Amino acid sequence: MIPRTQATASTVESDLPAWQQSLRNVVSSLEELLELLELSPELLDPRVADCGDFPLRVPREFVARMRPRDPRDPLLQQVLPTAAEFEVRPGYREQPLEEELFAPRPGLIQKYRGRVLVVTAGSCAINCRYCFRRNFPYASQHPWAGEATAVVDSIAADPSIREVILSGGDPLVASDRKLAGLVDRLSEIEHLDTLRIHTRLPVVLPSRVDQRLLQWLGHTRLATVVVLHANHPQEIDGEVGRAVSRLRGTGVTVLNQSVLLAGVNDRAADLITLSRSLFAVGVLPYYLHLLDRVQGAAHFEVATSVALRLVEEMRQELPGYLVPRLVREVPGAPSKVPVTARSGL
Repeated sequence: MIPRTQATASTVESDLPAWQQSLRNVVSSLEELLELLELSPELLDPRVADCGDFPLRVPREFVARMRPRDPRDPLLQQVLPTAAEFEVRPGYREQPLEEELFAPRPGLIQKYRGRVLVVTAGSCAINCRYCFRRNFPYASQHPWAGEATAVVDSIAADPSIREVILSGGDPLVASDRKLAGLVDRLSEIEHLDTLRIHTRLPVVLPSRVDQRLLQWLGHTRLATVVVLHANHPQEIDGEVGRAVSRLRGTGVTVLNQSVLLAGVNDRAADLITLSRSLFAVGVLPYYLHLLDRVQGAAHFEVATSVALRLVEEMRQELPGYLVPRLVREVPGAPSKVPVTARSGL
């Protein structure tokens, strides 16, 4: 006979949507990750055994797309903690975008005219080692701890705001009940016309795009844009394609933004294949970001001159609509800053 407490826990677990069950079962052990990929435990540097406040976290569905026995796999490189993260480099900071300077209240960031970002969640399904918000003070900066009403009221009081961006962390780690409630309230604000959602979950955990999500996503009056984050064509498989198809079925526009990363996607061939793979499943390339200089991620940086050459090679092979805009984010700038040979940035 199963003890009552065990039966109750099992029942609660089985009642969770599949994606939430997956989130509870992510790979968080370096030893397990190496074992799953049939890699030598000697690759584990003892200095990264404790990753502190930014631990290893990767869904098993994403691990399944990594190449076994390949320590240079581009998906593995994005999530594997290394000793390079402990190197302190000049010009790299814990808060490279100074976002707290643009936060009029907890949970709200307004850097650009006409649009505002809501920090909808304080965690992600996956911890990417280059994340510019890896040191962000989520405990005080996301609105579910009593600030949601104040955030919505602030947006309602500013008629210059036309677009709300849900970000995080990853906004889709929040429950559909919370997200639906927030979007319903935003839809009631007359001067808003666009909802944008920045998320990596449909890529790393396609099961997140389930019927509950599609129900509220497809019933808002706001024009909706979902911006995915994929960096390498190996991330796009059949399950991701089906998740995108479900999103597009609700009428949303689906775009992708990537970060240019040394050892991951700093070859023109990979970027070209990524654009073609995205388009094949109904996603348009949007931005290719130069690395935000967060402390601990310097080993991922690609020189601007190399980035410009890569984009030029993409232009020679692809139609213009498949070439993402190369940009850098500069604190205090009125928008993303395009990077061109002429700009010298």
